[in-house]
Amino acid sequence: MDAGLFDSDQCARDLLDDDVAVQGLVRRTFGDGVFTPQGGVDRAALREIVFASAEKRLALERILHPVIRARWLALAGKEKAAGNWLAVDIPLLFETGAEQFFDHVIVVACGASTQMRRLADIRKLKPGIAEKIIAAQIDLNVKISKANYLIWNEGAMSALGDQAVLLANLLKQLHG
Repeated sequence: MDAGLFDSDQCARDLLDDDVAVQGLVRRTFGDGVFTPQGGVDRAALREIVFASAEKRLALERILHPVIRARWLALAGKEKAAGNWLAVDIPLLFETGAEQFFDHVIVVACGASTQMRRLADIRKLKPGIAEKIIAAQIDLNVKISKANYLIWNEGAMSALGDQAVLLANLLKQLHG
């Protein structure tokens, strides 16, 4: 059995970069100031707005989340019909109520300082924005309590791959 992967954050970036309908809704909701002179979405400017106001963040989520959900649900249907699994990476899984669609929920977690550093380093975010992104998510202990499985990823990123392979093998043994 093969497994596909859907990254909801990447889908959001793709929608903002390439989807004319989504871009139009963003323009109507947030104005021309969140667009570059070349016409693309200025994600840094948009991020500043949506993480300064819960109302604005929810407005952006109302634009993106239904489209993202429709895409991963469609892909899940295709993968299931082919006899494959689909792993879906959704940072706001519990916040959006999407856990109901999954047979197994795996939370990948690390300590707050590691999470903050990774957001700042990998995504090149200002520390204040990284803090606001984390604050917009439900408490880590709540996520862990709702998960079927936990991968604790405080160490090297290569260890994450090793843990994911071990868990995938376990799931294959348990569930075919």
